[in-house]
Amino acid sequence: MDTAPRRYKYSWGIEATIDVIGGKWKPLIIYQLKEGTLRFSQIVNSVQPRITQRMLTKELRELENDGLVTRKVYPQVPPKVEYSLTEKGRSLMPILDQLCDWGYEHMKDDIEYQCDE
Repeated sequence: MDTAPRRYKYSWGIEATIDVIGGKWKPLIIYQLKEGTLRFSQIVNSVQPRITQRMLTKELRELENDGLVTRKVYPQVPPKVEYSLTEKGRSLMPILDQLCDWGYEHMKDDIEYQCDE
């Protein structure tokens, strides 16, 4: 795990937030973990077909390095790996809920599911 400290200071809080959760996949992954612990395959199934397993692995590692997600590996065959939100990760849920609500309110004709589904 890469635990190197960041090499610069952010100018704004929003800059730091977007750096940590920005991109297409991280908010979706965090949102999937909203209800609790999931295995890797469950996350893949909920976000696919839009994300590859390789990209999901990369994003989960970054979320873990940033302290938003914990990863638990069970020593068994086949390997079992579970992911869950940390307290820091859970603190993002009100923000992500608001983003989801905004999207549904303003773009509902283009959205398949409501946020609570």
